Amino acid sequence: MRLINRPARQWLAGIASAALLFAPTMVDAQSEAPVALDDWDAIVAAAEGQTVYWNAWAGDEKGNAFIAWVGDQVRERYGVRVEHVKLTDTAEAVSRVVSERAAGRDTGGTVDLIWINGANFVTMKDQGLLFGPFTQALPNFALVDEENPSNLIDFTVPVDGMAAPWRVAQLAFVYDSDRVDRDSLPGSIPAMLDWARANPGLLTHPNARNFLGATFLKQALHALAPDTSVLYAEATDETYEEATAPLWEWYEEIRPHFWRGGAEFPGSSADLDRLLDDGEIEIAVTLNPATAALLSETGLLPESARVYFLDDGTIGNTSFVSIPYNAANKEGAMVVSNFLMSPLAQARAQDPTVLGAFTVLDMDALDADERALFEEASAHPAMPGPDDIADVQMESHPSWMTRLTEDWEARTTR
Repeated sequence: MRLINRPARQWLAGIASAALLFAPTMVDAQSEAPVALDDWDAIVAAAEGQTVYWNAWAGDEKGNAFIAWVGDQVRERYGVRVEHVKLTDTAEAVSRVVSERAAGRDTGGTVDLIWINGANFVTMKDQGLLFGPFTQALPNFALVDEENPSNLIDFTVPVDGMAAPWRVAQLAFVYDSDRVDRDSLPGSIPAMLDWARANPGLLTHPNARNFLGATFLKQALHALAPDTSVLYAEATDETYEEATAPLWEWYEEIRPHFWRGGAEFPGSSADLDRLLDDGEIEIAVTLNPATAALLSETGLLPESARVYFLDDGTIGNTSFVSIPYNAANKEGAMVVSNFLMSPLAQARAQDPTVLGAFTVLDMDALDADERALFEEASAHPAMPGPDDIADVQMESHPSWMTRLTEDWEARTTR
């Protein structure tokens, strides 16, 4: 079982049941359900011949190849075509839907499906730009792991059936087991300071303008804040100052021991991985627990690369797909969403030679043949097994990352 930290669990108690209790035939007033959401066969029949314009980030070749594979599969199985509308920023798709509503285009929209989470999901949900709830209409949603709260709640916002989960990200740390003994690595944020002092220059993180760099800071905040319950509400001047004071005290102590004395930071996760491969650092942060397996397969890290987690768990979040309220091909978008949650697609995505994205499914909900797909996909020696994955800690409210990034920039440029 994957657990969450106690303050988050207490916060979730009041809303978790509400996030699940919705009628599958309920649709936003701005949405138009072409077929009844309680008739999956009718949805599949209506989807045949449709072309789904899936707006998705295109910055990763393996991700692009996986989306192309999904397109091949749903075309063969359901007669649904997928066109990958390649984005550099998910906000591009959100802006397109906003513009269409402003122009009165409430049907026949150009965006059918969006890979989304975080602030972009919050924006679309709050502004009534999403179709649904629809996930309870999808047969494979019954297989989703509800013990992982990030499959139901996105950055403190209940999904309420307006988005279908399809891949999990969780903070982990990468190291070379031929160079470093696992038992010598820090198991907590406070211990990381002691390790950095003893190993100067061998630790760093990406620039906090990069999502991974900001998540590293959030992980430290989760560990050091006097009261973590405030992190699940919008940050105010008062709560931010009190919660982050221990973080910045810790950061000012550890920064001089970073790579290059903390005077500069890698610009991306790829830059960070190169530093690890070159031996310039000994610990690299990642949001994909399959990173060691994935990069060792491609030669970007040695075969001895491995990942580990902090003892008390690490921040995790889930990527979703949502359907805009005015999508022209809602049935096809639901078919694609359902296929993404199938054991076949989820096991393929978890294969480090394909994508290395951990599954949203509950292994106990699968039959023996379906579980065997994941055993085959996870056989790589650098892939952490189910017992190796740490507890998931809930993401904080999006406002905390915005403030942390701005604060970090001010502190590191002065």
